[in-house]
Amino acid sequence: MNPVTRTLDRRQFLKSATASGAGLLLLKSTTLFGAATPSKKLNVALIGVWGRGLAHYNALKGENVVALCDVNETRFADALKAFPGAKTYVDWRKCLDHRGLDAVVICTADHTHAHIAMWAMNRNLHVYCEKPIGMSVEECRLLRAKYLEKKNRIATQAGTQRHALPNFARVRELVRDGAVGELSGVFAWGNRQLRRPGYLPGEGSPPSTFHYDLWIGPSPYHPYNPGYFSGGPGANCLQWNMYWDFGTGQVGDMGNHTMDLAWNAIDAGLPTAVEAKGEAFNPDVTPVELTAHFDHPANQWRPAIRVSWYQGGHLPTAPKNYIDLNKVGHGVMFKGSKGILLADFNSRMLFPVGDADLTYYKVRSKDQLTPPVGDFQEQFYNACKTDLKTSCNFDYNGLMTEQMALGLAAYRAGKRLDYDGKAGRFTNDAAANALLKRPYREGWPING
Repeated sequence: MNPVTRTLDRRQFLKSATASGAGLLLLKSTTLFGAATPSKKLNVALIGVWGRGLAHYNALKGENVVALCDVNETRFADALKAFPGAKTYVDWRKCLDHRGLDAVVICTADHTHAHIAMWAMNRNLHVYCEKPIGMSVEECRLLRAKYLEKKNRIATQAGTQRHALPNFARVRELVRDGAVGELSGVFAWGNRQLRRPGYLPGEGSPPSTFHYDLWIGPSPYHPYNPGYFSGGPGANCLQWNMYWDFGTGQVGDMGNHTMDLAWNAIDAGLPTAVEAKGEAFNPDVTPVELTAHFDHPANQWRPAIRVSWYQGGHLPTAPKNYIDLNKVGHGVMFKGSKGILLADFNSRMLFPVGDADLTYYKVRSKDQLTPPVGDFQEQFYNACKTDLKTSCNFDYNGLMTEQMALGLAAYRAGKRLDYDGKAGRFTNDAAANALLKRPYREGWPING
């Protein structure tokens, strides 16, 4: 959307429209009389056309892809077959100033997500950003605050696409309706184990078609090594996201998906305290083995609870001795006064405890079930054109991602930390507050 088209103050318009009884709806495009409808195509920039970018091709065919951006020019040939006529860019900063843009889809390496998303929101663009939306507590807070500032103008969606699976809604309903009784604890885990000794040594030079300096972007510089880019399109991120300057390992990868299954059910804000332990700290590589605990205050329907994250072989205690949680690759367990609910992305099992007979729990009728999310990407595009509402906006997901980043900060601090979520700081260790942010190269501000 071109901001110069916004020639009428929104409040003045709504006031005059209400007074006249017109009842018109002012949408993101500020084009009146129904021009911005679900059938209207958006002008979209796809930033990162390979890897996760490939997973967006089908959904994007219903919109106008006017710009393609990638640091690897060899990827453009296939992308242009899908989106002929789009203009190509190697620098996302220039791409964001493409005339007439409405929205961006961000599929770059993790360490550039927050920068691109923030710059895009500063330009009043709708943003779909693959997870994690930020790598540090500071990044998550900045993005969430910017979104909340502009939530009446833009739609955002974090790329935790498993959220659309029907099981997410069923798990939430069971927890909220009291199938486990009074909720007391939540446990999420992932058992992926990818070990790296340290940053790869410099080896060779990048091809002339690969703009390595732009790939490094805001992160501290590390010499080029082709090993960072040796994976296939569905998993190349596993070649670099374990390194502190390029990703957050399993916390930001499958951890974002798995904790989402828990987060969707517990209506949590930010924790008041966090503690974490794991393998010995490596200044180059994020931990494989990690256990983190987050204390959350009570809300309107549940008491104070502890939410825990386990990875790399660390696991909570199984609900029954004949259940092997190692075989639940990525799972969540909800413990309550009457039962335990065990779930993965697609299935769930309820275990009554003690003398619980389930008579306390009332099953929902079919018409009371949560409506399906539908296609996750399509939900975003429809939101851009209508009510701006998505299921994983930067408020909901930003809180969850901030919590996960707090776990890594506590792991590095090596102690229990009390957290003031309003101020975004630890209150019992001033030195640990330095762990809430990450260093950027000169010339790469996050608020551009």
